[in-house]
Amino acid sequence: MITKPSPSNYPNRGNYKNNRFSGPRKNERIRGPRTVRVIGPDGKQIGIMPPMEALQIAQRFGLDLVEISPTAIPPVCRVVDYGKYMYEESKKQKSNKSSAPKLKEVKFRPSTDVNDYRTKVRNAERFLFAGNKLKMSVFMRGREMEHKDKAFELIKRALEDLQHMGARDFEPRLAGRSVSITMSPVVQAKRKLKYSGVDDDIEEDDSDSEDYESDSE
Repeated sequence: MITKPSPSNYPNRGNYKNNRFSGPRKNERIRGPRTVRVIGPDGKQIGIMPPMEALQIAQRFGLDLVEISPTAIPPVCRVVDYGKYMYEESKKQKSNKSSAPKLKEVKFRPSTDVNDYRTKVRNAERFLFAGNKLKMSVFMRGREMEHKDKAFELIKRALEDLQHMGARDFEPRLAGRSVSITMSPVVQAKRKLKYSGVDDDIEEDDSDSEDYESDSE
């Protein structure tokens, strides 16, 4: 009768959070797989071999053997400097996080004056120029709710002033005491600032921003 080996006999491959050590396994810690696929320090494949043989190759280079793809069959290991590898991976993660699109918001009031309107449109233009999605909202209070058409007209005017930089995702909508809409930027090659210079700063107003994941509107 053939019995299946207990999962506890195998290292927790690919789940670094549950391991005693953080980060990918390296050198003598790479145990379990009979063979691994080895990538050399030049990025070229060396071959498939037992982990101890791969470790000996890494040691001849004066480098580490790092398991970069533990769930592959066979697992993939690379001959690299472990410290440098982790530094580069950290930089990639930070870069990916900082480049994530955001949803920027510009808020209007039906009574927004001409100068304030221009400031908000300039800011909105720069948000789109940077590749962010944009939400424009017109908030109403008290008797302003009796003239919702003014809020829709203000949104329509702003859309026309920003059509060179973005496109509406849907028609303006009334929700509670505000009329709002979102815009997506045009492709980067077509983005040209009309109301400000490339080096101009975002001017202060009551705009807001938040991380953007998906359009739930």
